[in-house]
Amino acid sequence: MNHLASTYQIKNLHLKNRIVMPPMCQYSVTAKDGIPNDWHFVHYVSRAIGGTGLIIMEMTDIEPDGRISDYDLGLWSNDQIPAFRRIIDEVHKYGTKIGIQIAHAGRKAEDAEIPVSSTYIAANKHYKQPRALTTEEVKQKVIQFKEAAIRAVEAGVDTIEIHGAHGYLIHQFHSPAINQRNDKYGLDLALFGTEVIQAIKSVIPPDMPLLMRISAVEYMDGGYDLEHSIALCRRYSEAGVDMFHISSGGEGPSPKVKPRNYPGYQVPYARSIKEALHVPVIAVGMLDDPTLAEATLANGNADLVAIGRAMLRDPYWALHALQGEERKSLIPKPYERGFMY
Repeated sequence: MNHLASTYQIKNLHLKNRIVMPPMCQYSVTAKDGIPNDWHFVHYVSRAIGGTGLIIMEMTDIEPDGRISDYDLGLWSNDQIPAFRRIIDEVHKYGTKIGIQIAHAGRKAEDAEIPVSSTYIAANKHYKQPRALTTEEVKQKVIQFKEAAIRAVEAGVDTIEIHGAHGYLIHQFHSPAINQRNDKYGLDLALFGTEVIQAIKSVIPPDMPLLMRISAVEYMDGGYDLEHSIALCRRYSEAGVDMFHISSGGEGPSPKVKPRNYPGYQVPYARSIKEALHVPVIAVGMLDDPTLAEATLANGNADLVAIGRAMLRDPYWALHALQGEERKSLIPKPYERGFMY
């Protein structure tokens, strides 16, 4: 597992290995007002103890009605900063770096009385019909992303990831099938995402890398393909994104075009974007088998690998995946005797 165990650096972000815990919403029913609680503390810190190189905290929203549910996290108030800082400070004690994914659910905000979006079209019959944002309201959303990033930096993050995937608000703007606007944000599908990137870049340290998650393809009739996402990533890279986190789908159900999920099924998308734009990428999607994760790196398909559901099952995935001296260096002293057999 030489590649999994190898260090990695992008700007001032130094990782002890190439294993990433991607953002995964916890929907903790005890979460109040978007503030992380003890569940989140144990959840994230245990993965740091388990040897993960980089943790990206779950989708954290820029306003209350931007959450998928009322049990999601947020950074719309300074009152939320201390709880994030408590987690981040503890994660750092184990040599793990940590970021926050900043987002807005848009039309997929299930508990918002009236969700907002680029358009008036609902995600599907199970979602509420959204209200299309006015041009001025879109500009206000850019400011809210910027303000959330300021709070994330204040909380002590090592990096920030913008959520531009899975059918959430930024995705709802850069998707030709969803965005039916006739203003500048409809004529230029990448404009909203570009303005969010530029706003966040203006308030984070210049040596802090900015990440962005994007769906490489859509699983819907008339959805965009890899060529469109490469064009988007080119615009976003020019605006200031340093690394892309490559996923797919999420905009709505369409079993006719959705591929079967199989180990590594999204890796070719990561490789295509990496090769087309010569940018570093994170691959994700059923990379549970350490051998597959290692091969993804060794074959040059990605620079980092994100281990999602497998890390929910096993917070010590990294310790179990690595071997020999690479693993030994990660084992916390109180656990050393558990690895002596």
